[in-house]
Amino acid sequence: MGLPEIVIDLEKIKSNVRTVRALADPLGIEVVGVTKGVLGDVRIAEAFLAGGITTLGDSRWENLQRLRQAFPDVSLMLLRIPGLSQIERVIRWADISLNSDLEVLQALSEEALRCNKQHKVILMVDLGDLREGVWPQDLPELTKRARLLPGIRIIGLGANFACYGGLIPTVEKVKQLVELADAMEGILGYSLAVISGGNSANLPLVLNQTIPQRINQLRLGEGILQGTESIQRRLLPGSVPDAFVLRAEIIERYEKPTLPLGETGQDAFGKLPKFTDEGWRKRGILALGRQDVPLEGLMLRDQRLRIFGASSDHLIVDLTEAGELALGSIVEFNLSYGGLLGAMTSPYVEKRYV
Repeated sequence: MGLPEIVIDLEKIKSNVRTVRALADPLGIEVVGVTKGVLGDVRIAEAFLAGGITTLGDSRWENLQRLRQAFPDVSLMLLRIPGLSQIERVIRWADISLNSDLEVLQALSEEALRCNKQHKVILMVDLGDLREGVWPQDLPELTKRARLLPGIRIIGLGANFACYGGLIPTVEKVKQLVELADAMEGILGYSLAVISGGNSANLPLVLNQTIPQRINQLRLGEGILQGTESIQRRLLPGSVPDAFVLRAEIIERYEKPTLPLGETGQDAFGKLPKFTDEGWRKRGILALGRQDVPLEGLMLRDQRLRIFGASSDHLIVDLTEAGELALGSIVEFNLSYGGLLGAMTSPYVEKRYV
């Protein structure tokens, strides 16, 4: 056993895939299984596929390369809009990519022709979250020019919600996406195969069955990995929240005051920490730090404990109400999506599959 470690329950992940598909399938919505939160982990991707996913999506070409080598016949989607420096890798490792820039599309066209391939493209429109995507009034011109490019085929229109600006995908916003897709089809002269309505933020619309009928794809990571929608982080009916559990060891245990002794200034991260005088408390230091996981992404499974704070390599926990925890004891955490992303990316957190 290597500590810290993240324990990954593959059966719970499969179960969450089936739960999400049971919601999406009756509405004619394809679920793209997003693996970026788990570093394109092959065993987790295998659980996605076992649960019935047929397309995997990731934001990094390095992860797509790993997935392609493991699953040569599975459709792979690049989620982050590509840069000009990545064109060769995109054509090599991805079947589909999300795009918003004509110059990039021209480069993809040229590379696809050179490789004797046809690359599938979903154009991205910005409906107000202010991350990637062409502005709606500029979409017709982009469509007119992109449709003439050989080597690529525009198969769909997509949008993103609640990632940068926190924009909620209301029924009205998603209907706007459908209306833009209708206009695109008039320019293209054919029907779009995909209207990619968003991510786990769209799951409330799926739950109450108010998502517009033409939306036929969602790109889901958090909804599967953690069983939650990403607006209010509510657990989806039938899902489990603890497919991933982070475990760390107590490496020091002393009773100490809750106020630093002397003049204080910035901490190692340039912040001015604030302290409340609670007298002396039993404090445990865990072998886990901000280099491994964002502090905000940790949720203690033992409700008697409390997090005081963290530095790069040390997490300080109040053990006062759990006096039996000794040096070498293990403390467990559930994780937010950001916490999961950090823990799975850290090379210092061992991954253990059950």
